[in-house]
Order: sequence, then structure tokens, then C-alpha cells
Amino acid sequence: PISAAPIVYERDIAPIFRSYCAGCHNEIDYESKLSVERFATLRKGGTEEGDPILPGKPDESFLIRSLEGKATPKMPPKDEPRVPAAELALLKRWIVEGAAGPTRDDSILETLVVPEVAGAKGRQPAITALAFSPDGKLLAVGSYGRVELRDAAGRRVRREINGLPGKVNAVNFSPDGKQIAAATGIAGLRGVAQLFDVRRGNLVREFAGHRDVLYDAEFSPDGRLLATAGYDRAIRIWRAESGEVLHTIAVHNGAIFDLAFDPGGTVLASASADQTVKLWRVRDGVRLDTLNQPQGELYRVVFTPDGGHILAGGADKRIHLWRFGSREKPDLNSVVESRFAHESGLSTFALTGDGKFLITAAADRALKVWSLPELTERHAFGVQPDLVSAIAVAPDGKRFVAGRMDGSIETYRIEPERQPAVPVLVKSAPSSSNVATNLVEVTEAEPNDRPGTAQSVALPVEVKGVIGRAGDRDVFRFRARAGEELTLAVNAARSGSKLDSRVEVLSADGRPVEQVVLQAVRDSWFTFRGKDSETADDFRLQNWAEMELNEYLYANGEVVRLWLYPRGPDSGFKVYPGAGKRQTAFGTTALTHALNAPCYVVTPHPAGSQPVPNGLPVFRLNYENDDDPSRHWGVDSQLLFTAPKDGDYLARIADVRGFGGETNFQYTLTIRTRRPDFSVAIEGMNPKVSPGSGREIRLTATRMEGFEGPIHFEIASLPAGFTASTPVEIEAGQEVAIATLHATTDAVAPDEAADKAVKIIATAKIGGRDLTHDLGTLGDIQLGEPAKVTVAILPGNDPSVVKATPGQPLEFSIRPGQTITARVRAERRDFTGRIELGNEDSGRNLPHGVYVDNIGLNGLLIVEGQTEREFFITAAPIVRPGDRRFHLRATADGGQASLPVILHVLAPAKGTNLQAAVRR
Repeated sequence: PISAAPIVYERDIAPIFRSYCAGCHNEIDYESKLSVERFATLRKGGTEEGDPILPGKPDESFLIRSLEGKATPKMPPKDEPRVPAAELALLKRWIVEGAAGPTRDDSILETLVVPEVAGAKGRQPAITALAFSPDGKLLAVGSYGRVELRDAAGRRVRREINGLPGKVNAVNFSPDGKQIAAATGIAGLRGVAQLFDVRRGNLVREFAGHRDVLYDAEFSPDGRLLATAGYDRAIRIWRAESGEVLHTIAVHNGAIFDLAFDPGGTVLASASADQTVKLWRVRDGVRLDTLNQPQGELYRVVFTPDGGHILAGGADKRIHLWRFGSREKPDLNSVVESRFAHESGLSTFALTGDGKFLITAAADRALKVWSLPELTERHAFGVQPDLVSAIAVAPDGKRFVAGRMDGSIETYRIEPERQPAVPVLVKSAPSSSNVATNLVEVTEAEPNDRPGTAQSVALPVEVKGVIGRAGDRDVFRFRARAGEELTLAVNAARSGSKLDSRVEVLSADGRPVEQVVLQAVRDSWFTFRGKDSETADDFRLQNWAEMELNEYLYANGEVVRLWLYPRGPDSGFKVYPGAGKRQTAFGTTALTHALNAPCYVVTPHPAGSQPVPNGLPVFRLNYENDDDPSRHWGVDSQLLFTAPKDGDYLARIADVRGFGGETNFQYTLTIRTRRPDFSVAIEGMNPKVSPGSGREIRLTATRMEGFEGPIHFEIASLPAGFTASTPVEIEAGQEVAIATLHATTDAVAPDEAADKAVKIIATAKIGGRDLTHDLGTLGDIQLGEPAKVTVAILPGNDPSVVKATPGQPLEFSIRPGQTITARVRAERRDFTGRIELGNEDSGRNLPHGVYVDNIGLNGLLIVEGQTEREFFITAAPIVRPGDRRFHLRATADGGQASLPVILHVLAPAKGTNLQAAVRR
């Protein structure tokens, strides 16, 4: 029953309009050009029906007829709840009584009648915001409806500011410390930023206009501007002194949780529930970039104090780091790092004033300190009593305050732990006695399938044996010294045996011996298609832009290393060695991986390590091998073992499938001191070189038993008129180098004696000694027909990166993370078609991690009718300083090679803390 008490618009009528009408008919949506948000706009009505209310005549009022379905359009729409009969009767009675309006024509969407609910006795209000004053003497503590100004220790309350309209989501001091801004509001109704005088505590100014709760209110570095944003997805930039709105930006597709000005005050960053950070030019509100790599809502964003980088974090559990480049105009802000940080989404973080440390908190109640620029976890403070909802770093950078949802506040010191040295996981330094060892031949004797019955052998040994039955395992006991490097090699399938061997090293009592600990630092999965167990190309991985060359990738027990970035929308990573069958790390076996199968970027730690937990898995790999990791021996096993201590060890060999048989499962197991070495294959023998042009000599190394060092080549005693681009080097860990052989325009075909005089010498340092291989000659060097097309490398548009000396090769300079330009010019003699220079391999003999960029789907080419084009050279952040000769090769006319130029890879520029990965 309806009370006969006088009708009050604010109490009785406005709630009806707010519940059933204002969702569509408000001052923003303005559907049918009708807004019920204010009494005046309600009485104005839409364009056709005019005033929807006729005081004293409810049955003739359009509002009532529409709600009763007697007029078009019928309201509310079919998919919305109908106005209950009792409330419809109240509307009619209100109109009968004259349809009196409110005492103040306020927006009904900015008012809400909420009953008072008593809080739990003795419970502290949740801490929702914290901020230190610029001088470090005051700590502002925000909670529901209140801001407290406490002393720096966060204990004694010096002043209270009460009566704020809702939860305080952010507090920020002005740069001069005289004022403090609080972001607050009432969910679903309005958002407001309030500016208070710090000394007196009085309200100075209010910044209203947002239609939902505010999450942040940030001062510009000079204090002249205030930026606000919240749940209504809008950003407003105000003059702090006058309250004048300069810009309103409404582009995000989700709530905006945080704002940050860059140190220069020219760019504003916004972090949103739409999983992006957007960058805005402050002076006019123009969007400069959208950083869309995260995979969850973003709750915090900040610029580093030097203005070089942007950090953000949120629901996807990661810390995201970008290089900041778009200061004045739209530009690329490259991903530098995306570090998995917590087991749950980040709730908040804060950066120290010097930019050296980042403090993060997460829903898992963890609190951590990270060092910058490498984003290495330095300390974890243990599980917190409740969720850390706010963090404030003291201006001295030595301590920070954490506020929790249970109302508690605690001060911590930032005391980074000393970082351990990077471990050396693979050694390849044989002693002088490694080469001349005489193997002792031993025949396997049963029973020897358990540690207690293991057959003892003295090293070096060659064991002739057989896996004589299904499930059989042969075990051999040997002795080794701490640090001794041994090779365990199986010859079975190569000799026609049916054995698919698996070999492992165990402790004397039969326990596995740990080789390495791999800690996952980023998670991913296989996209587009699965992966077979052979190829090294097209690893399609989620979040690939967060990954870097040479990083280890773990997938279901297999470990590979990333060799080359994806080179376009229809490509994936190449893994080592970059071509052919892929190689594995730490003795793991290449496997087939299904679409969407998980994988992880992992960091290696020494055996026995206990990495600080980061919410991702830790994988412990033992000394064991199924198939030779270098893929040279097929299914035969090879295991490189370094003894962790003096003592007895067991070598166990079996069939990986559990098969066996007396006559066709034979093997030879060799256990001896490791012999690192290499061999080299030469492609381009018997070269036919056109006068004034060149041909390639490709040198491919096969590395043996853990040798990973550089290999140097000289091509000496060439015939008159011929030159080679040597010395040339196969870099450490790589397999290929490409030299060029050039003939002068007046060169004469060499005779047989001149051919035989040529020497190709390969040299590498192994175990502190130079190991030299004589690779013979180039065979029959011939003088070819004049070239139909030749190409040459010329300077690009930046003279600061190139040096030209008459009579000497052109020299270019590049730094890690940099892209430079060059040009290629073709001389066409009897060739009119397109000149193709290759795809991802178009830069010939470039250092590992340096590549020709922006080649598109067709690769680097000069189209018909043209003789010149610009190209780009990019150096990844991992590229090591050094000098290297590189060239281009036109695939037409048999592959004509340009004269080489020299690329100087310089060290990163001084003062550069972080190198951005430039990935195309």
C-alpha cells in the first residue's frame, strides 16, 4: 500500500527514474533525445512528444501512456524489467498532485540514498591509498571517506580529512607539497577528485563531471595540471588552479585504473581494464601509441625517472616494460621485457625515485622487490597478513610503506641482496692428456642390471654389450674426480642395431645426478600449429615479442634456444642451429609438441639451486640422454657429464622403448675424457668467378663434444687477381660463416699450380691451446663469363654511421638495439628482371642477432626497371661488440656476391640502462 504522506521527488520519484529509465535516457546516451537525469530535462521531453507530463492529468501524460504500453514507443523495452504496479501508481499520484520537482535540480545519477551499516567493532578501515609528501615528512593514508595525514613513520595522525564521497582510490601530493588530491566517488553515480590544503585540511577545489567512481587523480610534474580517470572510461585533464577542463578523452574500452605523466609532463599514460596502456600528448589529447601486449587488466603504470621506459602491471601476473619513444608524435614503443612476477595478478606496485628498484604486491599476498633495468627479483618479504592494496616509496629510496586491506601499515627497508655470479654450465677445456688416450675394451657381463650388481670398469673404456631382453638395463660402475669432464657415447643404430639407446649417469647408490636447474620466467604456448621433432624453423609461440634471442625454451622436457625472431605475420622463431634439424640443450631430446601445448622461457641455475619462487615452474634436469643433442648420430645417445665430486658413479644404458633381444640389440658404450673438436664442410668448391664480381665460399662447422668457441679461417696464397674476404669467423655457438672470393676485372684464369697453392686453414682455441685444421684448397678456380648483373653496398641516409676511405671497404657502425640504413645498387648488363637478394638470409655473414629488416613477404629485391633501393639493418640487444665483414648476393646469374663491407658492432651507448628489442 502507498503511504498518504506527501510525495517528495528526491525520495519517491527520482529512484523510479533512476532504476527504470536513466540507463538509456541520460545526458550522455540521450536516447530519443530524452533525458530523465534532471527534472528540467525530463520536462523538456523528446523532440516529438514534448513535455511527457501533464500536471493533474496522468492518463493523458505521455510518460504514463508509454509505461502502460498505450503509446509508442512502449517503455521500458521488452528486454528490460517493467515498472511495478505500485511504483506506477505512485507516479500517477505524483502527477495528480501537480508533479512537483526537487528543491535542487541535481542529477539523479549523482545522488544515492544508502542505509548506514555499522562496521565491525575494533576493525581498522582498509587502506586503499598511500603517498609520501615530497619532503618525506608526511604520509597520506586513504580509506573509505577519509584521508589521514600521518608522520613519516605512518603512526601518529597529524590531521584528518573526513566526509569524502566514497572510497579513496588514490592520493597524490602536489609537487610543492602544499596540496593533496584524492580520487574518490560513488560507484554508478559520480566520480570526483577533491583538492585539499595540506596545512589546514580544508577543501580547496572539486573536480566533478565523471559519471562513475574515480581511480586516480595525478598532478603533472610542474603541478599546473591534474589528470583524472576512472570507471566511466574517460580521462579529463584540468587546470589545477582554476578547475577548467582542457581535454576530455574517451577512447578506452574498459575502466581506467591508473594514470602517469612522463617526467617532462608532455605525455600521459593510462592503464586500463581493456588490457592496454595508451599514451596521450598532453597539450592536445592526441593518442601517440597503444601498448597492447598484456593479457589482462592493467592496474598500474609508471614512467622511469629518466623518462626512457614505461612499466605496467596487472591481472596477467607480469611486469611489462617498454622503451618510451613517442614523446611528440606517434611512434613505436618497443617491448623490452615482460617478466612473470607473481602467482596471482598484481594488485599494485611502486618505483623508487632513482628508478633502481620496483616493489610489487599481488593477490597471492606476496610482496617483492625487483632490480632495474634487468627486472631481477632481489627479495621476497613473505606472505603478508592480508592483501597489500597500496605502496608508497619514501623520497630517500631506502624504505617503503605497505598498506593492507586489514587496515595495517608496515614499513620495510629496501635492502637488495647481492646477486650471485652467472654460473658456467658447460665447460669445454680438455687437459693435454685428453687426445692420446687408449680405450680398454670390455665385454658386458650379466647380471648387471641393478646398482648392487653393476659391472666395474676403469676409464677410458669401450664396452661391448647387448640389451638381451625386454626391460633389460645394463649398469657399469666407474670412478671420476670432481670437475672431470667425460663423454658417454653409444654406437648402436649407426651399426645396424635395433637398439634405440638411452644412457644416464647415476650416483653410486643409483640416484639420478642433477645437471641443471631451469627456472621458468615467462609462460607461453604453441600457436597456429603444433611442432614436429625435427625442424628448427617456424616455432609459433604466444607472447613471442616478450622473448629474446639466445633464451632457452622448455617444452615437455625438451630445451631449445631461440636463434632468429619471426620475420613477418606468417612465421615463427627459428631455434638453434638456425637450419636443418634442431639441436637441443642440456642433453634433452627433441619431441613433437601439440597445438596449444605449454612452454616456458627458462633461466639455467647450477645443480642444487633453490631459485626464489616466482609462480612459474622449476625444472630439474638430470644427466641423461636419449638421442644425440647435436642430431649427428640419429637415435644413438651422447651424454656430456661433469662429475660434481670425487667418487663412484653408474652409467646405465637401456632401450628407450623397453625393447630388447639377444641377437639384434647390440651396442658399444664408450666412456672417456671429453675431446672437444670440430670439423668443417666447404660449399663453393671449384668456384667460377666472373671478372669484377664475386662468389660465396660457405664454411659450415660440425661441433663435437661441447666445443662452442669461435673458429677462425684464412684463405691464403690465392692466384693473382683473386682476393678473399678473410679472415672470417664462425662465431661462438654458431655453425656458419660465409666468405667471398672476388676476381678483378683484369684477372687471368689460374693454372693448376696456382690452384694447388691455395690454403684454407681453420683455427680454434680449445683448452687454452690453438687447434688447427688444414682444409686443403678450393679446387679448380675458374674465371667465368662477364656477369649479367652485379650489386654493391652503398651508404644510407645517416652519414654518422658510415665511414668511407678510398681504396678500403666501406665501414658501418651499429649499436645493440639500433637500426641503420644502407643502399644496394645494381649494375645491369644483360639482365632486365627483378633482382632478388634473399629473405631473412639476405644479409650475408652478418653477426648473429644482426639482420636485414623490413623485408616484407617478398624479401629484399630490386624490381624491374630499377637499379637501387634502401634497406635496413637491425641489431638485437644481445649482439656482442666486434667487427665483421658482410655482403649481399644477387640470386640471379648464378649468385653474384657484392664486395664485402665492414660492420662495427659498438658497445651500448654510455648511460643506456636498457636496450629495446627491435622485432619486426
